Amino acid sequence: MSNEVPEKKQPSEAAPEKKVIPIEKDSLVSAATGGSLFAASKAIHPRSIKGRFTNWRWIFVWLTQIVFYGLPWLNWGERQAVLFDLGVRKFYIFGLVLYPQDFIYLTGILVISALSLFLFTAVAGRLWCGYTCPQTVYTEIFLWFEAKIEGDRSARMRLDKSGWTGEKILKRGGKHLIWLAIALWTGLTFVGYFSPIRELIGNFVHWNLGNWETFWIFFYGFATYGNAGFMREQVCKYMCPYARFQSAMFDPDTLIVTYDENRGEPRGPRSKKADRSSIALGDCIDCTMCVQVCPTGIDIRKGLQYECIGCGACVDACDEVMDKVGYPRGLIKYSTENAMKNNWGKNEIWNRIKRPRILVYTGILVLIAAALVTSLSMRSPMRVDIIRDRGVMSRIVDGGKIENVYLVRVMNTTESEQNYEIRVNGLPGAVVAEGGEMTIGPAQVEQHVVSVRVPFGTIEPGSHPIYLDIRETGSNAQVTEKAAFLVPK
Repeated sequence: MSNEVPEKKQPSEAAPEKKVIPIEKDSLVSAATGGSLFAASKAIHPRSIKGRFTNWRWIFVWLTQIVFYGLPWLNWGERQAVLFDLGVRKFYIFGLVLYPQDFIYLTGILVISALSLFLFTAVAGRLWCGYTCPQTVYTEIFLWFEAKIEGDRSARMRLDKSGWTGEKILKRGGKHLIWLAIALWTGLTFVGYFSPIRELIGNFVHWNLGNWETFWIFFYGFATYGNAGFMREQVCKYMCPYARFQSAMFDPDTLIVTYDENRGEPRGPRSKKADRSSIALGDCIDCTMCVQVCPTGIDIRKGLQYECIGCGACVDACDEVMDKVGYPRGLIKYSTENAMKNNWGKNEIWNRIKRPRILVYTGILVLIAAALVTSLSMRSPMRVDIIRDRGVMSRIVDGGKIENVYLVRVMNTTESEQNYEIRVNGLPGAVVAEGGEMTIGPAQVEQHVVSVRVPFGTIEPGSHPIYLDIRETGSNAQVTEKAAFLVPK
């Protein structure tokens, strides 16, 4: 056995020191005592701001809500202009009447909507989120009432910290009553797209609603009340999938809200009378107004973040501050990554819209939209199904003729009464003996018995193809359906 003692490694031969992630002492104590490792989200109280982008947001609030709340009350003839009547399986969109068989058109509309969102996001970022998304719109409405009742940002923050006094109960109670009224009316309007709204309001007043109507009114109302009144930015941050996959649609030429770091840094406060050339500071005075007006509570000066909804509130706030201190506007602005890097102007930004990605999106969108419009314009005003009467396969009737009986189901997709004429061809001597004419009311489906006769002995026994032509009287609309004519042996 060897008695040699292993040599000690020299300091230069020592193993490299492992890097460890430091754990805060407070976190260990919190975990050991059963506390949460996650900080509770702080309430965000955006400051009210005025400016051109704020004005545009309110224009879109008014436009979207006039359409949403007003559309169910429009009449088209003797019916509601837009009504998705699930009970009778008819979908009315102004002069267009669609049926479950027309589901392909709904698919086309959804595809067009998705492609439009991709195209718009690739060009202009999350402007949909900042200006027309229902979550943003109703949050803006709820915040307006909150500010009118409880005061602006500082007043609301003081009210949060204060105890429950009579004034606080009155303000909070009044605010929530208004929120609940808006949410309830929103739920009623939503269901009014699926159930005639005039009847719905009457049934609601007399509490004579159906089960599904009751459920959806309060479910949609509760969702509006909760999302716009309480969850607000949490929906945009954690629930909306669009915030997560938007990065796949962004590129360096996408228009986003950006902070001009080269111009703004280093930031810091200064006197209004200070000479810009004599102080070693950028144009950002670190007033944090851009943070205070942000509905999601982010600091845009830290760069683009997925929580940014592109609403432009920080742009208005910063422009207002720049005006007060006498600096040029545009420290925070809508621009692109390439424009900021290369100091491009508006013309260069607009020219980059015509890049391959945008052209491909646009081309596909135009083709699908054109196909949908063409299909709708060529859509037949009637639908026909022919079923053989299995009770009467084939028989010989008076006059030495062979008769086959068919059940012809005709759907009148127009909103006026129509007369139809049925003719037969494909066999020599074939005539329609009974049921050759029919009248069907507007948007109705009727089934008629039609008998076709052929002189006995003119054709061989067996099955022979025939064609029934159903023609709308007074127009060129015609549908031809194939059937089988049976001749007994």
